[in-house]
Amino acid sequence: MKRKTNKTKEEAWSQTAHAPDGEQPGPEASDTSGQSVPKSKFRKKSQQEQAAAAKLHMESQGEKLEQAREKLAKQKPPKKPGPVKRIGRVASGSVHSFVHGKIFEVEQENVGTEGAHRSELVGETALRHGSRFVRRKVREHPAKVVRKAEARYTKYTADYHFHTAAQEHPELTKNTLTRYWQKQRLRRQYRKQAKEAAKQSAAAAGKTATATERLTARAVEFVKSHPAGAVIAVLCVLLLFAMQSCSSTMLMLGNAGAGALGASTYPCEDRDMLAAEAAYCALEDDLQHYLDTYESTHDYDEYHFDLDEIEHDPYVLLSLLCALHEGQWTIGEVQGTLQMLFDRQYILTEDVVVETRYRTETDTWTDEDGNSHTDTYQVPYDYYICTVTLENFDLSHVPVYVMGEDQLSRYAIYMATLGNRPDLFPDSPYVNKYITGKPGDYEVPGEYLDDEIFAAMLAEAQKYIGYPYVWGGSSPATSFDCSGYVSWVINHSGWNVGRLGAQGLYNICTPTSSPKPGDLVFFKGTYDTPGVSHCGIYVGDGKMLHCGDPIGYANLNTSYWQSHFYAYGRLP
Repeated sequence: MKRKTNKTKEEAWSQTAHAPDGEQPGPEASDTSGQSVPKSKFRKKSQQEQAAAAKLHMESQGEKLEQAREKLAKQKPPKKPGPVKRIGRVASGSVHSFVHGKIFEVEQENVGTEGAHRSELVGETALRHGSRFVRRKVREHPAKVVRKAEARYTKYTADYHFHTAAQEHPELTKNTLTRYWQKQRLRRQYRKQAKEAAKQSAAAAGKTATATERLTARAVEFVKSHPAGAVIAVLCVLLLFAMQSCSSTMLMLGNAGAGALGASTYPCEDRDMLAAEAAYCALEDDLQHYLDTYESTHDYDEYHFDLDEIEHDPYVLLSLLCALHEGQWTIGEVQGTLQMLFDRQYILTEDVVVETRYRTETDTWTDEDGNSHTDTYQVPYDYYICTVTLENFDLSHVPVYVMGEDQLSRYAIYMATLGNRPDLFPDSPYVNKYITGKPGDYEVPGEYLDDEIFAAMLAEAQKYIGYPYVWGGSSPATSFDCSGYVSWVINHSGWNVGRLGAQGLYNICTPTSSPKPGDLVFFKGTYDTPGVSHCGIYVGDGKMLHCGDPIGYANLNTSYWQSHFYAYGRLP
């Protein structure tokens, strides 16, 4: 909590230590005094070498995928039981019912017989379900192998194309956020292709082998003949399947997702993260108590209060802490950071004005002749007026003021995934924004893409769908806010306007009442700021593509956007 200064948010933002794109000092800028620096024995592979290795993995996994698909295609559908088998089942059921019926008749006379019979019934039930489980697992195994092979092939294909693209566009490897989103985009692309291929093999996937059916039939015969041995066999098979499933899953996760999960998962223990949230809430509770008891603990004559709500989102807090501390931390290590963030978020101003006021006083006295006199006169005194103002700067607006580009990049990744821990605070609105209610797809009509300028804008803008909203962000490395997103897109689609705010973008546009795809759309009053407060790219048919929370398409005809609509603008 700190006293408010006279600086505006825009001035403070302009003073943050962020060099323009391409001007960040690299490791080569460090002072080595002209001396040669010995190479590390762990040489980092070049993009060409990484691409070659990824290609080998892709081709090897492609062969395994084809083999798995061929094996799956050879499966035959299960035969329906013939008349002999149906008759046998009926006869077996009849014998089973007859035998158990006779046992039921006499078991009441002998406790031992009754106990043995109950145990037998339980064993038969377990064997029956166990044999069905085994048959189903054997039948589904080839399809399961195909699914795992497809997942691995998708991963290696994405890696190969990423490293290939990185050779032509080295900027893709400059920061964590760019690499993360590029790989995620490629994986989604190849996963979609895999689904299309899966549709063509769906008929084959549903088939089962005749040999498998005969094998399971023999297993059933063994179960009937050797119930005790069957129990042991079933348990062994179940254990084998469980171990195989666990090891396969761990292997796939290790190969396909370890890097992404490691980069996007909160690295701290639950107890420390929950303790940090509790400590921050305690600071807020102390502030609330201070304000609630202000009049009783101060001695002013008059009070005025202008107070924002005291609130924050726990995922913003945890993402800030993890990005600032760059790794695992404990509650004891972040106490100072919590106080710093609290002081940045809440700005308390206590302004006391002293006025000279007058009150009327009366003095009665008696003269020497015994006559009473009353004098009335004005007496000056100090009158104290206290105005208390609390500004909640919004914790999500703080990162750009306290972080460098690399830290801001990590913060954006943590926010995009919520640290892969949506279960920590399921009531947070970010869970719906980023996890359960991700922005839906929208297909821009093809005729609009005949305009080459709009097609270029859309191609650039669509690259970042799903990126989180980051106040002050203006590049893929840090993610974006609304004006940073629009500025980036138009600067990479033929214009060169620099980094402008929403009002600045409006100022360079020509207002129009007949918008076309590629125009900008502006809003006011979406948060407490004068003038234009939000902007997006109009894509036609009452839709815009904008940096909401996260980046995605929005319908302009909703009551919210209609109530805040300001104007359409055409770029110069």
